[in-house]
Amino acid sequence: MTTVSTPGGEPSVAPGGQRPAAPPAPTSSSPGIRRVAIASCIGTTIEFYDFFIYGTAAALVFPTVFFPALGATAGTVAAFATFAVAFIARPVGAMLFGHFGDRIGRKKTLVSTLLLMGISTLLIGLLPGADTIGVAAPIILVLLRFAQGFAVGGEWAGATLLTAEYAPPGKRGLYAMFPQLGPAIAFALSSGTFLFTGLALGDTNEAFLAYGWRIPFLFSIVLVAIGLYMRLAIEETPVFRAEAAARAAARTGTAAAAEKRTLPFLDALRYQTKEILLSAGALAIMFAFFYMGTAYLTSYATKTLGFSRPFVLLVGIASSLVFGAAIVLSALYSDRVGRRRVIMISCGFSVVWALALFPLLDTGSPVAFVVGMVVTLAIFGIAYGPCGALLPEMFHTRYRYTGAGLGYNLAGVLGGAIPPMLAAPLAASYGGFAIGLMLAVLGVLSLLCTRALVETRDRAL
Repeated sequence: MTTVSTPGGEPSVAPGGQRPAAPPAPTSSSPGIRRVAIASCIGTTIEFYDFFIYGTAAALVFPTVFFPALGATAGTVAAFATFAVAFIARPVGAMLFGHFGDRIGRKKTLVSTLLLMGISTLLIGLLPGADTIGVAAPIILVLLRFAQGFAVGGEWAGATLLTAEYAPPGKRGLYAMFPQLGPAIAFALSSGTFLFTGLALGDTNEAFLAYGWRIPFLFSIVLVAIGLYMRLAIEETPVFRAEAAARAAARTGTAAAAEKRTLPFLDALRYQTKEILLSAGALAIMFAFFYMGTAYLTSYATKTLGFSRPFVLLVGIASSLVFGAAIVLSALYSDRVGRRRVIMISCGFSVVWALALFPLLDTGSPVAFVVGMVVTLAIFGIAYGPCGALLPEMFHTRYRYTGAGLGYNLAGVLGGAIPPMLAAPLAASYGGFAIGLMLAVLGVLSLLCTRALVETRDRAL
């Protein structure tokens, strides 16, 4: 009987002593591969649009609508605490949706995440404020935000697996880039929707607080319908179909019972705990820069620096274009020099930029704010482009959805939940430089974890 070593080191045994035949390697002209890439991009755009409009609303209106009794600073902290709840939910979503993604397929699971996100976002848009239903309003808001995080926890890994497992050899960075572009497009859409709503209402604060902020949340249901149509039209990946066929061919009565007792989550932890933890540490600064740039700096610019809401939103749209360009270039470059090297470059830049960012912003110059947003998101984009290929390459097919999702979403807890929540009290007590110092320490951690990773560019899926 032949055993085959997998990325995690566990033995994989084929019936009759032979490894099951691998699916034919796809090519860039394979039927459906472009459709899969576009569908993955549209899907992640919609999911992250729903996710980001919450961050924009948390910066602009939630302290007033849902936490009016707490005052400006405490209300902002409370709003970003509800923002952070989603990051706690994301690893849970990664485990649950990862289980089904590894058992029943990527496509079916991604349809479920899209529906959950869309319904949660719609309900936030319909939720009355604290002035109407009292303390029930922030409680329900937290529950709906948890559901958003739960959905995104299962979304990213599935969307990247769709493209990475379809990608032809040597072009995995290129095709895995498409779902990575979703957040950049979503941030532009989120900022643009809030900007349009504010301008349509004449930037009247009372009207915006009363109902204007709800329009982006309600509009998301249209995008969800488009995304659902696209996802239902694509096929399951050849890699997953081959793995499922191999499991079916090897299954006996005893083996089938044993398989039912085995959870992909436990297998991922058993065989690749090191990879999960290192990937979480490596990507932590990436999340910190992104959510500081897309959520906290929006609040900092309007409340601390005194910039107008339309100006801040326009800067968000412009910076998202640079962010998207950085994703494309870094993903393509990672196919040439490797994922690890590109991410290390991003981590190195992040340490230096973290210390320079808030002294630059505190000059109060509009130009300094533009530079701060653009550079912050560009550094994030340099790391984000390659990670769409890196994480799928790190894990065995049998629990790839779970392993990649866990590593990615644990990084979200470390980098996306904690820094935005600590930023407001740090700025109030010690000034903006304290936030930069916190980010620099996180950048050093990510640099060390990335250095400990093994290069995966030439690894077969």
